[in-house]
Amino acid sequence: MSTIPDQHYIDKILQGETSSFAVLIDRYKDMIFTLALKMVKNREEAEEVAQDTFIKIYNSLSKFKGVSKFSTWIYKIAYNTCLDRLKKSKKDENNISIDEFSAHLIKTMDNALSALEEKERKQTIQNCLNLLPSDENFLLTLFYFEDQNLEEIGKIMNINANNVKVKLFRSRQKLAVILKQQLEPEIIECYERK
Repeated sequence: MSTIPDQHYIDKILQGETSSFAVLIDRYKDMIFTLALKMVKNREEAEEVAQDTFIKIYNSLSKFKGVSKFSTWIYKIAYNTCLDRLKKSKKDENNISIDEFSAHLIKTMDNALSALEEKERKQTIQNCLNLLPSDENFLLTLFYFEDQNLEEIGKIMNINANNVKVKLFRSRQKLAVILKQQLEPEIIECYERK
């Protein structure tokens, strides 16, 4: 990635050099597509959401004031675009009750995960993340894979940092339940082979 800051290109675009927008698209296309895919869970829809997001970014570029990081501002636009798409399609969410969660499950989950190979572990976690409701998948992805802090996530999702913390806790609990459900058959199968 180039060391020239985003603001340089933003200024050029606002001065009429629209071709500079290609640099910003190149910098953020993978990030936006990945996040869209996590939320809408469909490759074609994620591509459309990413395109819609870039159109919104381009049309709103003059509104970016630099109060937050440009990436945070983009995440927020991508997040809202995904929410709009989900509202339109009214997809059913796979809801997991928090009541099924206990501290014991986390320990079981950790033991089960340590039994898997690294590649299988990453794939299993990704598959389980995809079983979460879109907003929770998005939240965990921002925090763990995109290294966004609570404040930045709050700005993106339009909630305060304390609410982010609570949602993060609940999302982790649901993920633990899903991991337990997904991993138990593998563990049983592993012991039956021995």
